[in-house]
Amino acid sequence: MFEKFAARVGAFASGLAILVCGPLAMAQAPDELLARGTYLMDSIGACGNCHTPKRSDGTPIENLHLAGAFVIEEPGFKAYAPNITMDEATGIGTWSDEEIIRAIREGFRPDGTIIGPPMPTPWYRDISDTDVRAIVAYLRNAPPVNRVVPKSEYRVPLPPDWGPPVESVPDVSPDDPLAYGTYVAVALGHCTECHTPLVEGVHDFSRTGLGGNSYPNIFGLGFTVISANVTSHPTLGIGEWTDDEIKLAITDGIRPDGRQMLESMAFQYYRNMSEEDLDALVVYLRSLPPLPTE
Repeated sequence: MFEKFAARVGAFASGLAILVCGPLAMAQAPDELLARGTYLMDSIGACGNCHTPKRSDGTPIENLHLAGAFVIEEPGFKAYAPNITMDEATGIGTWSDEEIIRAIREGFRPDGTIIGPPMPTPWYRDISDTDVRAIVAYLRNAPPVNRVVPKSEYRVPLPPDWGPPVESVPDVSPDDPLAYGTYVAVALGHCTECHTPLVEGVHDFSRTGLGGNSYPNIFGLGFTVISANVTSHPTLGIGEWTDDEIKLAITDGIRPDGRQMLESMAFQYYRNMSEEDLDALVVYLRSLPPLPTE
């Protein structure tokens, strides 16, 4: 199952790779990297949405930031979001920068073991060198938290890898709104992980944005979520929504009719997105072919 999943995502990601251009991360000063990493982690990256424990109302527990959080159980596995703080005993404080980058983009721990779902490694493979180093800079500066998290359990074999080694990924220029919006939505936000249908555990990227996946007791919040159709379909998707209505749904979880969405979406992070990134994300969503909900 995982081999087919990796193959499908790899084919999709290779299409994204041809859209990138620009300077690599090494040219940025450390302060600039930290500022960029803080922005990404506080907004579209939303790593804390999985790695930070939540209260019953869905708000994060601040003193446990990135210290390991939810458990997700599916037929093939029971996975725990690990502690990714710099605590040396229970987190990733002993990992080198390159080991952290390899874990993010290739899904390998320093001991060579592979990181399984729901870590969106196949999407993160296309995070640029600049941005992945910015994320590392943020993690290095986040407070260490000593918190033991159980190891994930997989009842099906994981693949040997999630694709070939990632050598270098250039930046994507915001001057091309569609290319940049694709980068924001796919590589940084991995929106298509939830909003693309799964068929026998494999994402069907011919129907990107259709949604329809079921997530029981997501984040331990006690309710089941069905991912929405975010294609440009006029009635079953978001095709008739205005740009501002789409942005409000992303940042505040409010539908055009005023109804509040469930807290499974990372609204508390997405509301920190820049106008430029939100505009590019809307351009990407507008580009998705209209698909009827099945």
